[in-house]
Amino acid sequence: MEEHSRRQGQTWRRLAVAGLMACAVSAAPAMAADGPKIRQVERSYEDVRFDLENAIINRGLVIDHVSNVGDMLTRTAADVGSQTQVFVNAEALLFCSARLSRAAMEAAAENLAFCPYSVFLYETPDATGKVSVGYRPLPETGSEASRAAIAEVNALLAGIVEEAGGE
Repeated sequence: MEEHSRRQGQTWRRLAVAGLMACAVSAAPAMAADGPKIRQVERSYEDVRFDLENAIINRGLVIDHVSNVGDMLTRTAADVGSQTQVFVNAEALLFCSARLSRAAMEAAAENLAFCPYSVFLYETPDATGKVSVGYRPLPETGSEASRAAIAEVNALLAGIVEEAGGE
């Protein structure tokens, strides 16, 4: 009897893992389907960066971290055997909203995965003077409350990028 219970428990664990994997696989295309939302503007990188930072701060939000992606790629190019300059400048600004994050996570704890939020800007060597500013939309999945909360986050990100990209 004890052996049967042990095997039954293993079977349930395997089914649970398989179910979680199936959910992850089926969610992946939905997350990747939209891709980043990018707006290109013809202004100096410094001006767009300043406007992006202000668009975040003007909403009462605090930038938690600036990821200097362009600097990192330049610094590590030789280490990975590359001679390609991908960016002239590139950064991602990370921040959170206590109100929106709480609503999203109260609706579904797994929405923690989306925090902090991120907006980015970059300039490439082949398009100097043209700055791309954007964000990665979050997948609006789960319960109705979760979808509504994530839709609010996406609206926030879109508004920030729109404000920063205004000409």
